[in-house]
Amino acid sequence: MKTLLLKNSKGISVLFLIITMLLMVTIGYVFSYLIPTKQKSVSFVISSSQAFFIAQSGVEFAVRYATDNGWTTTALLNNLNGITRTFGSGRFILTYNYATYGDTLISVGEVPTNTPRRSIRVSNFTSFLTQGLIIDPGSPAPFWTIPNQAVRFFIKNVSGSSITLTAFTATWSQSSTTRLREIQMGGVQKFWGNYWSGDPIQILNRGGNSQTILSGQVIQVDMNWFNNTVTGNIVIIFYTAAGQGYTFTLNPI
Repeated sequence: MKTLLLKNSKGISVLFLIITMLLMVTIGYVFSYLIPTKQKSVSFVISSSQAFFIAQSGVEFAVRYATDNGWTTTALLNNLNGITRTFGSGRFILTYNYATYGDTLISVGEVPTNTPRRSIRVSNFTSFLTQGLIIDPGSPAPFWTIPNQAVRFFIKNVSGSSITLTAFTATWSQSSTTRLREIQMGGVQKFWGNYWSGDPIQILNRGGNSQTILSGQVIQVDMNWFNNTVTGNIVIIFYTAAGQGYTFTLNPI
């Protein structure tokens, strides 16, 4: 009887050992399957986050790029369509097609490249542009009041607050003797002197040394040169006291 019990006890021990080993093998197999899956999941989350931030960078790029180029209308903003830039380990692709999507910018971030990951859509995109001052589309285009000597144009404040201008820089096609003599804003003289094309920033020195333009206001600007040898390609930048510049490219007719 004792010999039988002993044999049964050994048999049960072996059975438990086999079951334990099978459980360990099963657990090891499960872990070997889950660990790579978890790594892939973490990698996907990281790539997805990177793609989101790259897409966000695409939006910020579009705002700055459009502002620097003076693209303030939906027709001009169509130039953003298809712009691609490499950024970090991926890239962003911009889509702006007013006829198809309306005033909506789409920025797609890809990590790695050629693999769409995340996209950001910005509705009413024009409202996000730091426009401030633009050439008023409802007024006459820039034109000569005196051929090749005096030009007139109209600027409009399209921001939500007033803007005060205190200085300017300007360039133009000229002879060696041509200089900007006068700037008037709203019929009031704001600058009088001798400014040569490409000179450093010049402070407004007449009419209170500044010009405030209220939100939605349109004002007339007149520029007068000494010696009537000025041609097109006139670029003038007006500055606020904080250094914010507003660029106007004039090709008067």
